[in-house]
Amino acid sequence: MKTIRVLIVDDSTVIRRLLSDSLSSDPQIEVVGTAAHGRIALAKIPHVSPDVVTLDMEMPEMDGITTLIEIRKLYPKLPIVMFSTLTERGATATLEALSKGANDYVTKPANVGSVNAAMQSVREELIPRLKALCLSSTAKATTPVGVRSVRTPSKGRLVKNRVDVVAIGSSTGGPNALQEIIPKLPADFPVPILIVQHMPPIFTKHLADRLNQMSQLTVTEAQQGDSIHAGGVWIAPGDFHLRLKRVGNDVRIQLDQGTPENSCRPAVDVMFRSAESIYGGNLLAVVLTGMGQDGARGCEPIHAAGGEVLIQDEGTSVVWGMPGAVHRAGLATSVRPLSQMASAIGNAASRNRGTQRLGVLSCR
Repeated sequence: MKTIRVLIVDDSTVIRRLLSDSLSSDPQIEVVGTAAHGRIALAKIPHVSPDVVTLDMEMPEMDGITTLIEIRKLYPKLPIVMFSTLTERGATATLEALSKGANDYVTKPANVGSVNAAMQSVREELIPRLKALCLSSTAKATTPVGVRSVRTPSKGRLVKNRVDVVAIGSSTGGPNALQEIIPKLPADFPVPILIVQHMPPIFTKHLADRLNQMSQLTVTEAQQGDSIHAGGVWIAPGDFHLRLKRVGNDVRIQLDQGTPENSCRPAVDVMFRSAESIYGGNLLAVVLTGMGQDGARGCEPIHAAGGEVLIQDEGTSVVWGMPGAVHRAGLATSVRPLSQMASAIGNAASRNRGTQRLGVLSCR
């Protein structure tokens, strides 16, 4: 990988120094400039030619959202990572920034105890995101159009038609992908929907509220003991795994703070395995854009049970890590661009009982 050129935009001298020192410790990253607010950043971009920008939310002169909007007008493909606080206000602003074109976000280190701990937190959270976004951007720029959305389902595989639950996993780029999908589903959607989106506490509640306002379905942050039903959407709360448990005729949500998987809690793998243990092959697993490989192992029992696995294509993914891992493992029933996801999910959930033999389908 070539050296990643980073422009840091933050009004705090301390944060700029913290980020500069943390990022410069990686030999693949070069901090090519810093800016105390958005106007300075806009003036510097054409001179330092960054590969990615880290952008603070609250700044004088020109705040993060305004700066983001202006950068997107001039540089629509330049990756931008927002740097936000782990607060109600920060969560609201972050979701707004993602909807305005930010690629990802990290939360500022809080209550970590020391400067060294804060730097370590930045290295663990921010550096992988910068590398994933820049690698994804390069791959999309160099891959010929028409190759990005190749679908490779299991040829001739028998897939159960009945779908009793939809389980969705997403990470980087997921909030926007979910906002593209969930509001398009009808009020009479026939099965429950479960979602694991990699987000911290507070943020998942705001994501659920935002989707609920946009959708015909009822979207909530999951709570312990919730009984799932058709027409409802439950998002796993930050820092809690989401599992399912059958209680009489009900299936209820169980939340726990078990060991993180794939360095994630909630983890998609945990939800997928639990859903398969209840529903077997009568399950549609959906893996959307995201960094890493969470969800791939959870798709293994679903695939083995005859369930359906739908993944987002590379061309419309912010990062093709999670769906790409499923694709490479040969577990995807089909690959769709984001624009086709809602209809594909709706069609799968609405099918009658029976089986249908799938052949190799093309994706445009």
